[in-house]
Amino acid sequence: MFINVILPLALDKTFTYAVNEEEYKIILPGMRVAVPFGKSKVYTALVVEKHQIPPQLYEPKDIQQIIDDTPVVTLIQLEHWKWIASYYLCSIGEVYKSALPSALILESETILTAEKKTFEHQEVTDEEYLVLEALQHQSSITIAEVSKILNGKKVIPVVQSLLQKGLLLMNEEVQEQYKPKMVKYIKLHDEFLQANQLQELLQVLGKAEKQKELVMHYFQLFAKERKPVLSKLLLESSGMSSAVLKNLVGKGIFVEYFLNQDRVIFSNEEAYTIHLSQAQDVALKNIQKSFKNQDVTLFHGVTASGKTEVYIKLIETYLSNDLQVLFLLPEIALTTQLVQRLTAYFGNQVAVFHSKYNSHERVEVWQHVLQQSDKAKVVIGVRSALFLPFSKLGLIVVDEEHEATYKQQDPAPRYHARDAAVVLAKMHKAKVLLGSATPSIESYFNAKASKYGLVELNERFNNVVLPEIHLIDLKDKYFRKRMDGHFSDELIERMQETLANGEQIMLFQNRRGYSPYIECITCGHVPQCPNCDVSLTYYKFRDALKCHYCGYHIAKPTHCHQCHSLDLSTKGFGTEQIELELKKMFPTKRIARMDQDTTRGKFAFEKLIDAVKNQEIDILIGTQMLAKGLDFENVTLVGILNADNLLNQPYYRAYERAFQMMVQVAGRSGRKEKKGSVVIQTYNPLHNTIQQVVNHNYVAMFNEQLYERSNFKYPPYYRLIQIKLRNKDYEKLKDGSTWLYNVLVQHLAVPILGPEEPVVNRIRNEYIRTILIKIPNNTNLINTKKLITKVLMSFDAVPQYRAIKLTLNVDY
Repeated sequence: MFINVILPLALDKTFTYAVNEEEYKIILPGMRVAVPFGKSKVYTALVVEKHQIPPQLYEPKDIQQIIDDTPVVTLIQLEHWKWIASYYLCSIGEVYKSALPSALILESETILTAEKKTFEHQEVTDEEYLVLEALQHQSSITIAEVSKILNGKKVIPVVQSLLQKGLLLMNEEVQEQYKPKMVKYIKLHDEFLQANQLQELLQVLGKAEKQKELVMHYFQLFAKERKPVLSKLLLESSGMSSAVLKNLVGKGIFVEYFLNQDRVIFSNEEAYTIHLSQAQDVALKNIQKSFKNQDVTLFHGVTASGKTEVYIKLIETYLSNDLQVLFLLPEIALTTQLVQRLTAYFGNQVAVFHSKYNSHERVEVWQHVLQQSDKAKVVIGVRSALFLPFSKLGLIVVDEEHEATYKQQDPAPRYHARDAAVVLAKMHKAKVLLGSATPSIESYFNAKASKYGLVELNERFNNVVLPEIHLIDLKDKYFRKRMDGHFSDELIERMQETLANGEQIMLFQNRRGYSPYIECITCGHVPQCPNCDVSLTYYKFRDALKCHYCGYHIAKPTHCHQCHSLDLSTKGFGTEQIELELKKMFPTKRIARMDQDTTRGKFAFEKLIDAVKNQEIDILIGTQMLAKGLDFENVTLVGILNADNLLNQPYYRAYERAFQMMVQVAGRSGRKEKKGSVVIQTYNPLHNTIQQVVNHNYVAMFNEQLYERSNFKYPPYYRLIQIKLRNKDYEKLKDGSTWLYNVLVQHLAVPILGPEEPVVNRIRNEYIRTILIKIPNNTNLINTKKLITKVLMSFDAVPQYRAIKLTLNVDY
């Protein structure tokens, strides 16, 4: 009897293990089993099939244990994972590791036990003695615990020495990481529940006044709540210490007990009703009509047109048919506002799944979805929510479908959540709604080609007018000396007016830190990262220089490292510098910053968004996080401080992304009754893309980009596969990349570019080269990928190139 399993490693095949007859009956595909792999490691493997055909090339090992009683992964999930591995040219093991919450993938812990209880002191060193002494007090310890005992000194040599001396035993043991959250409750002992027993109870307590007071408080709380009393709540509300409670438990008056509780419980928001406008109602009916003929529909609605209300009404129809709904968002930042709106409407049927939740919270959402619980009828999540074990999926909503963050970059699988969602929905026979005010070129192209349905909503909710956009020519303003720092006189004037009216402002600058680099005025030297081919970003608050690629940082130098001049100057500007300038201009106003540095904490987004919503912040400065569909009714002015940063990027999607970013940021302004305005500062006001933003002309941008893409062989007319090669040896990388390029050209009859050095050609001391393969739409994609895979296997077989790391990025 045998089973085939997937291991959470970058291995592209399944492995066969032996099971006995009893295990064979119990095991089902989708269950986890602990298996030995290699010399001594134990991994959590996922069963994909069971059979009775022994492997030909190796002797199968026995499994160690069956972890689950029932499958934790569905058969449709396994099919979807296989598709992701095949399409995005990665291994099934990488998909498995990425898909499951880390707490469900058990890790191997090296367990050490004492071989002998007694030993001669002189036969061991001081460090070895400390380890053996610890084992006198406990039966086993892990390598991590040994590291603590030895204060982080080299652990492995000490352990190896003890193993050689026969004083230690080492074995691999799998530990289940997920533990349900147990909450402590308090109840009165059964013998005191009768009314006539209260007097006896008070006599038992005697003169212990605090204990009497806590007992009386328990009665009051129980009478008020009419439900089990939480130990924590009882102590907080009575103001007593835990020692008083402990004494009562010791006397047998109170009994402690524990109940399993979900880690994430949404408080019931004040319920609200939704009344669709006529335009929204028409859009909803058109979406439902489109779904009769098409599995995927693109919903193109201008900013603040009320797309979320349409989504909610559509979701309601699927919930009434007892189906599950997946609501995908590009960023964690957006989940906060959306969760509030959806829980207000659907109550506690909403579950949230993203990386700011800890692994235990994610396991609970996984279990709820698997069990088709009422607590997870609607799942809101970022791209990883695609991997949840849905059984009755009816609808997937991909909001802001144009967002670049839907594409996973590192590690593998480098999938695109929007495209993977379309495939997942097809497997479930579900529908997909792609929503955006600025759709991606590919989605709009598919809609125009009738591959997708298309529904448009061209007016804002309640007929609120689109914001007025004003262009500021920075060349002219600097020439006329009408700039204060990085603010033109016109922008300052509008800001003063907005603040005087008690309204809020958002300012967009897509660089964090104080300035991108500092430069020596005398010799022109710019401090560089020693590990990466980039300059160090200056942070004034920390007074330090930092690399955004590898995290390397140093204190801000007092003099030039090259010529020792003291004349150092900052160049360019980031969100930190804008914040300091604003504090000088508006010292009495409340100013906040939203970027990667200020939103690291688990609830940092929520606190910041609530503060803006409650009008506790007058001016919010931010990076691209501001463009993610946030909804604040009192924001009436949006400023884009330097639009040229977005346009001047060495990437074929630069103009498309710049248009989307500017329109989305502009859309944060004047979303309710108050009219909004947008100020765009640029050195190039006549640029086509900027003019298209001013005129809200998406179609003109689409047609212009389509013409360019057709000429230069880019999507949607071609599919791109980028091969990235990395190695610390520059010459070896150069030779290897040239060899790979030449072999690819011989085997593939498609355009291939490279090998070229990217803009940042060294990261973490590894040099980088890229090769770009362009596959026309009329070419067989599957056969082309098979040829690429064969060439890469032959590259890996060349001994001198084996050290070169390869990564593949499909649909780059």
